[in-house]
Amino acid sequence: MRITFENKDYSYTVLTKIINNETTEIKISLEGEELTLVQNQNKEWDALERTVGDDHALIKAIAKNIVLRYRI
Repeated sequence: MRITFENKDYSYTVLTKIINNETTEIKISLEGEELTLVQNQNKEWDALERTVGDDHALIKAIAKNIVLRYRI
């Protein structure tokens, strides 16, 4: 899948095979790096593997894109 964020294009691959309303963890590959997106109690998605260099807003935008795409 592709996303444009802050005027830059990113490509990512959803690695999780089955995504539905009960999914609480989604694995993706972003620029060669595997990330696990998890849903917290507030129904917000965030990455487990966080580093200082990660763009938190980009990860949130990707999670929102996946949620809208799969209607979860």
